[in-house]
Amino acid sequence: MIEFLSGNEAIARGAFEAGVRVATAYPGTPSTEILENIAKYDGIQAQWSPNEKVALEVAIGASLAGARALVAMKHVGLNVAADPLMTISYVGPKGGLVVISADDPGMHSSQNEQDNRYYAKFAGVPMLEPSDSQEAKDFVRSAFEISSEFATPVLVRMTTRVCHSKGVVRLGETCNSPSMGYEKDVRKNVMVPAHARLRHLALEERRKRLEEYAERSPLNRTQMGDLSLGIITSGVAYQYSKEVFPDASFLKLGLTNPIPKGIIQRFAEKVARILVIEELEPFLEEQIRALGIEVVGKERIPRVGELSPDTIRSAILSSVAYSENPSSSLPARPPVLCPGCPHRGVFYVLRKLKFTVTGDIGCYTLAALPPLNAMDTCICMGASIGAALGMEKALGPEISGKTVAVIGDSTFIHSGITGLIDAVYNRSNITIIILDNNTTAMTGHQDHPGTGRTLKGEPTVSLDLEALARAVGLRSVRIVDPYDLDATEKAIREEVLKDRPSVIIARHPCVLLTKERYPTPKVDTEVCTGCKLCLRLGCPAISISEGKAEVDPFLCNGCGICAQVCRVHAMISGRT
Repeated sequence: MIEFLSGNEAIARGAFEAGVRVATAYPGTPSTEILENIAKYDGIQAQWSPNEKVALEVAIGASLAGARALVAMKHVGLNVAADPLMTISYVGPKGGLVVISADDPGMHSSQNEQDNRYYAKFAGVPMLEPSDSQEAKDFVRSAFEISSEFATPVLVRMTTRVCHSKGVVRLGETCNSPSMGYEKDVRKNVMVPAHARLRHLALEERRKRLEEYAERSPLNRTQMGDLSLGIITSGVAYQYSKEVFPDASFLKLGLTNPIPKGIIQRFAEKVARILVIEELEPFLEEQIRALGIEVVGKERIPRVGELSPDTIRSAILSSVAYSENPSSSLPARPPVLCPGCPHRGVFYVLRKLKFTVTGDIGCYTLAALPPLNAMDTCICMGASIGAALGMEKALGPEISGKTVAVIGDSTFIHSGITGLIDAVYNRSNITIIILDNNTTAMTGHQDHPGTGRTLKGEPTVSLDLEALARAVGLRSVRIVDPYDLDATEKAIREEVLKDRPSVIIARHPCVLLTKERYPTPKVDTEVCTGCKLCLRLGCPAISISEGKAEVDPFLCNGCGICAQVCRVHAMISGRT
């Protein structure tokens, strides 16, 4: 049977065919759809976890119990999961463990474009790099075979284009992989120093066996053509390179850690010149140069941004320097908060108050952009609370009553709770605003422990954020509706002046989730002065026409915030 699948859908199908019993993840673009599609297959226990570290630990537990387990995350998620990854490499799974890392060259939806191939080398685990949807499916099956044969976790590196592009995929049969059951083995599974020293030796022995396997793996293949040019590449860069140099000789590496040194050396002997074409860092290039092989690589191929046939053609054929701002005939379309977004009111108030706002990862990060301009920092998930605490410790009274941390509900659960505990424990006075829209909105409205539903839509316990905040020692916790600007401003003004840490939960469901609509505000053009104050909300539904404010009824959901902002009361809200 043949189907037309995205790379993420193909990964899910590969997991099903490989006999995966447990699959876990925290949603993060470009990897989100992997678990959403795995959840459709009967027989696989699929779940969202609070963060990537927990997701990997659950998968580790399943693998130690003898079942095949898969965990998926985006590239920065592996930073969060690095601690258990490094240790399970020592321990070695029993049933098979595959970690999907979806890198984001070009930073389409990320705060950096790190190259996670280095994690495979760092942890001493094999790594596979699919170049299309068919390989995405097939490589998952191969990864589990390698994991089972060598008792090692296996890293599969996806990238944005492979995750989201679609291709024809030939489906296979589901393999029979019954759970082998749990066996107590303290010396192998309990990583106290005495045991870990022995397991490190086992890891090094396994590394040598994997190097031998790399030389015979069918995942690495040569395609001999014009011997004047040889190209060594992997992942989606192979597709681009093949388009630009259709007649060249290719060494396509599907298993990129450990690299097949013998295959590379033999390929190099057959061709006159070698290009190494890879996205982001010179991971392959550095190792190939270490073999004493002369290659052309990152001195021509861009080290930043996403590759494409055009960038490769430009860099290699015409020697045109890489530009970070390629010309385009299309007008720029910066991202904005949706019409009716409940976050908008909070950030409008914060900008009005001229507060320093330490921000976090989520839809609300867009509030850093004009016209709201209401966010000062964004480092990583959960960092807003720690950053506000650090500012307070550094500047003391200078920022007292003028700094707040903002964080979304899903992000707070992911990694903000420990920051909140730190603020309480270390006698902070900071105010934390939890933007609770009852979903993980930016990655496509996935559930989390606060929504009361699992990945499969089953009802479950809903985490009470207010009770949790009080449980860690907060005495001041209050809830506001961010659609009510006066109440929101009053709460923020009062809480920042308290001599103890406080939490404000700005609670209103995501407008895209509820589809709620109220009558569109009317504009009294006789009263409107054209002051453009309403434009400072950054709402796509509001514009200026012939010097007067205008509200697009097809975009507006009638939240009424614009009517509250208008000083001359020219906006008449339809909300009661």
